[in-house]
Amino acid sequence: MPRTSWSWTAEHRLPSDTQATSTAVADLLDYLQSTGWSDREVFGIHMAVEEALVNAIQHGNKEDPAKSVHVSYRATAQKLRIEITDEGPGFRPSEVADPTCGELLCEPHGRGLLLMKAYMSKVEYLGRGNQLVMEKRRSRKRNAA
Repeated sequence: MPRTSWSWTAEHRLPSDTQATSTAVADLLDYLQSTGWSDREVFGIHMAVEEALVNAIQHGNKEDPAKSVHVSYRATAQKLRIEITDEGPGFRPSEVADPTCGELLCEPHGRGLLLMKAYMSKVEYLGRGNQLVMEKRRSRKRNAA
């Protein structure tokens, strides 16, 4: 597999507090906007990253202040890669119930994975399920709303 030469990288170690995500998210959004990603892409990436970080903090680390979440961003002109790793026990995404199924439609849980898959080009859990890799390939249209 060819190595990617990333034009931008950033890393953050966040405490297990959902209020701590704002700096890491702002860093990413600043990059996306400064390099001309479309409003639609920025919105979707923002939603996916926020959801992933909150899941890592709340479900992965159980908001344990002794644990942290590691976030890394890598980008080229055409691709963004996001890796989020929590210190929790992990999970099996295949065992998460489909929130679009009848009796689950009104339940408030389970929509995060669905949102991430809808907005990102690739969503993959590695290892024991505590490391998330998401990628977004840039659309050919620039600055489309």
